[in-house]
Amino acid sequence: MPSPEHAPEDRSASTDLPIEASAGSDREHVVVASVPVIEQEPTVGPVRTPVNVHDVLADPVTKHLVSASPILKADETVQQSLTALRASNDVGRIVYFYVVDEDHRLLGVVASRRLLLSPPETIIRSIMSATVISIPSTATVLEACEYFTRYKLLAFPVVDEDQKILGAVDVDLYTAEIMEIDRRQDSDDLFQLIGVHLTEASQRNSRAAFLGRFPWLLCNVLGGMLAAFIADAYDDVATLAVVAPFIALVTALAESVSIQSVSLALQALHGQHPTWAIFSRKAAFEVIVGALLGISCGLSVGAIAFLWKGSWAVSASLFLGIAAGVTASALVGLSIPFVLRLIRRDPQLASGPIALALSDVVTLLFYFNLGRWIL
Repeated sequence: MPSPEHAPEDRSASTDLPIEASAGSDREHVVVASVPVIEQEPTVGPVRTPVNVHDVLADPVTKHLVSASPILKADETVQQSLTALRASNDVGRIVYFYVVDEDHRLLGVVASRRLLLSPPETIIRSIMSATVISIPSTATVLEACEYFTRYKLLAFPVVDEDQKILGAVDVDLYTAEIMEIDRRQDSDDLFQLIGVHLTEASQRNSRAAFLGRFPWLLCNVLGGMLAAFIADAYDDVATLAVVAPFIALVTALAESVSIQSVSLALQALHGQHPTWAIFSRKAAFEVIVGALLGISCGLSVGAIAFLWKGSWAVSASLFLGIAAGVTASALVGLSIPFVLRLIRRDPQLASGPIALALSDVVTLLFYFNLGRWIL
């Protein structure tokens, strides 16, 4: 979806002319026009009570809707639409001309240039673009802001499960509450992968810092204990001189791939409402990539192990253990953020520690079972 070439920078300027921000393509729907605004002297309003930004992000987007007017009807002519637009008392700030059917279901969007320059008898349906991005009414403010970050549009229609327009959210929602979040998003993601929130990383209160970080370390404690239990259960294999030296290497490779997959999954979730269908496609792709990474790493380590130990059995157990562990870890790393988001939980704080713990457990099970079978 193309991005608008510019956004309104000075909203206090007065103008009666439509502003065109479209590249001219029929598929473009980046149009914006302003309505006359009378400049006023700044007034001092009531002091705004500070709001926790995370509470705002968790709000349903329907709490922040503005009017989606003007809305055009697909089967009307250009002349009828312009006449209705001039007579309307509920125009508001014109951002996009959305098109609906007789049941008020969203069908598309019309560029202002096409609306103004098309012959009066032209049917709206014939000049609209069916390529329109909408936000589901079940989305949160965080998800809506991800749409702005990803698609760089000035507004989005909000629709219910029947694709009926409930209203719209415009860029004010993003700029008024979320600009600070967007500015630090990359750093925040990096901290949250290891279970630390950016604001918690910079605070000086030791007790608050401890309470913010310790719960997620428990995931690693639990994963480490499970790994210890597994090693104890497979002591006949784990204590072998040809197995023990490679345990750290095998788990490190799996953890590295797992955290890469977590990072990619979090990035993919920005501006996208996840579904099980999307998860299935991405999971299949990640399994293929993970298998290729696992095979490559396994062949490299297996070859070195053969030169070192001189045993094909050791080389084969390492190759198969790494290949299986890395493949499984790639799938685990992708799955955790998606599953948490699908069940409407914040994936950023929890994904990293959980994925690392599960990767260790799964990889050791593969490695020890294959070692017991081959060696």
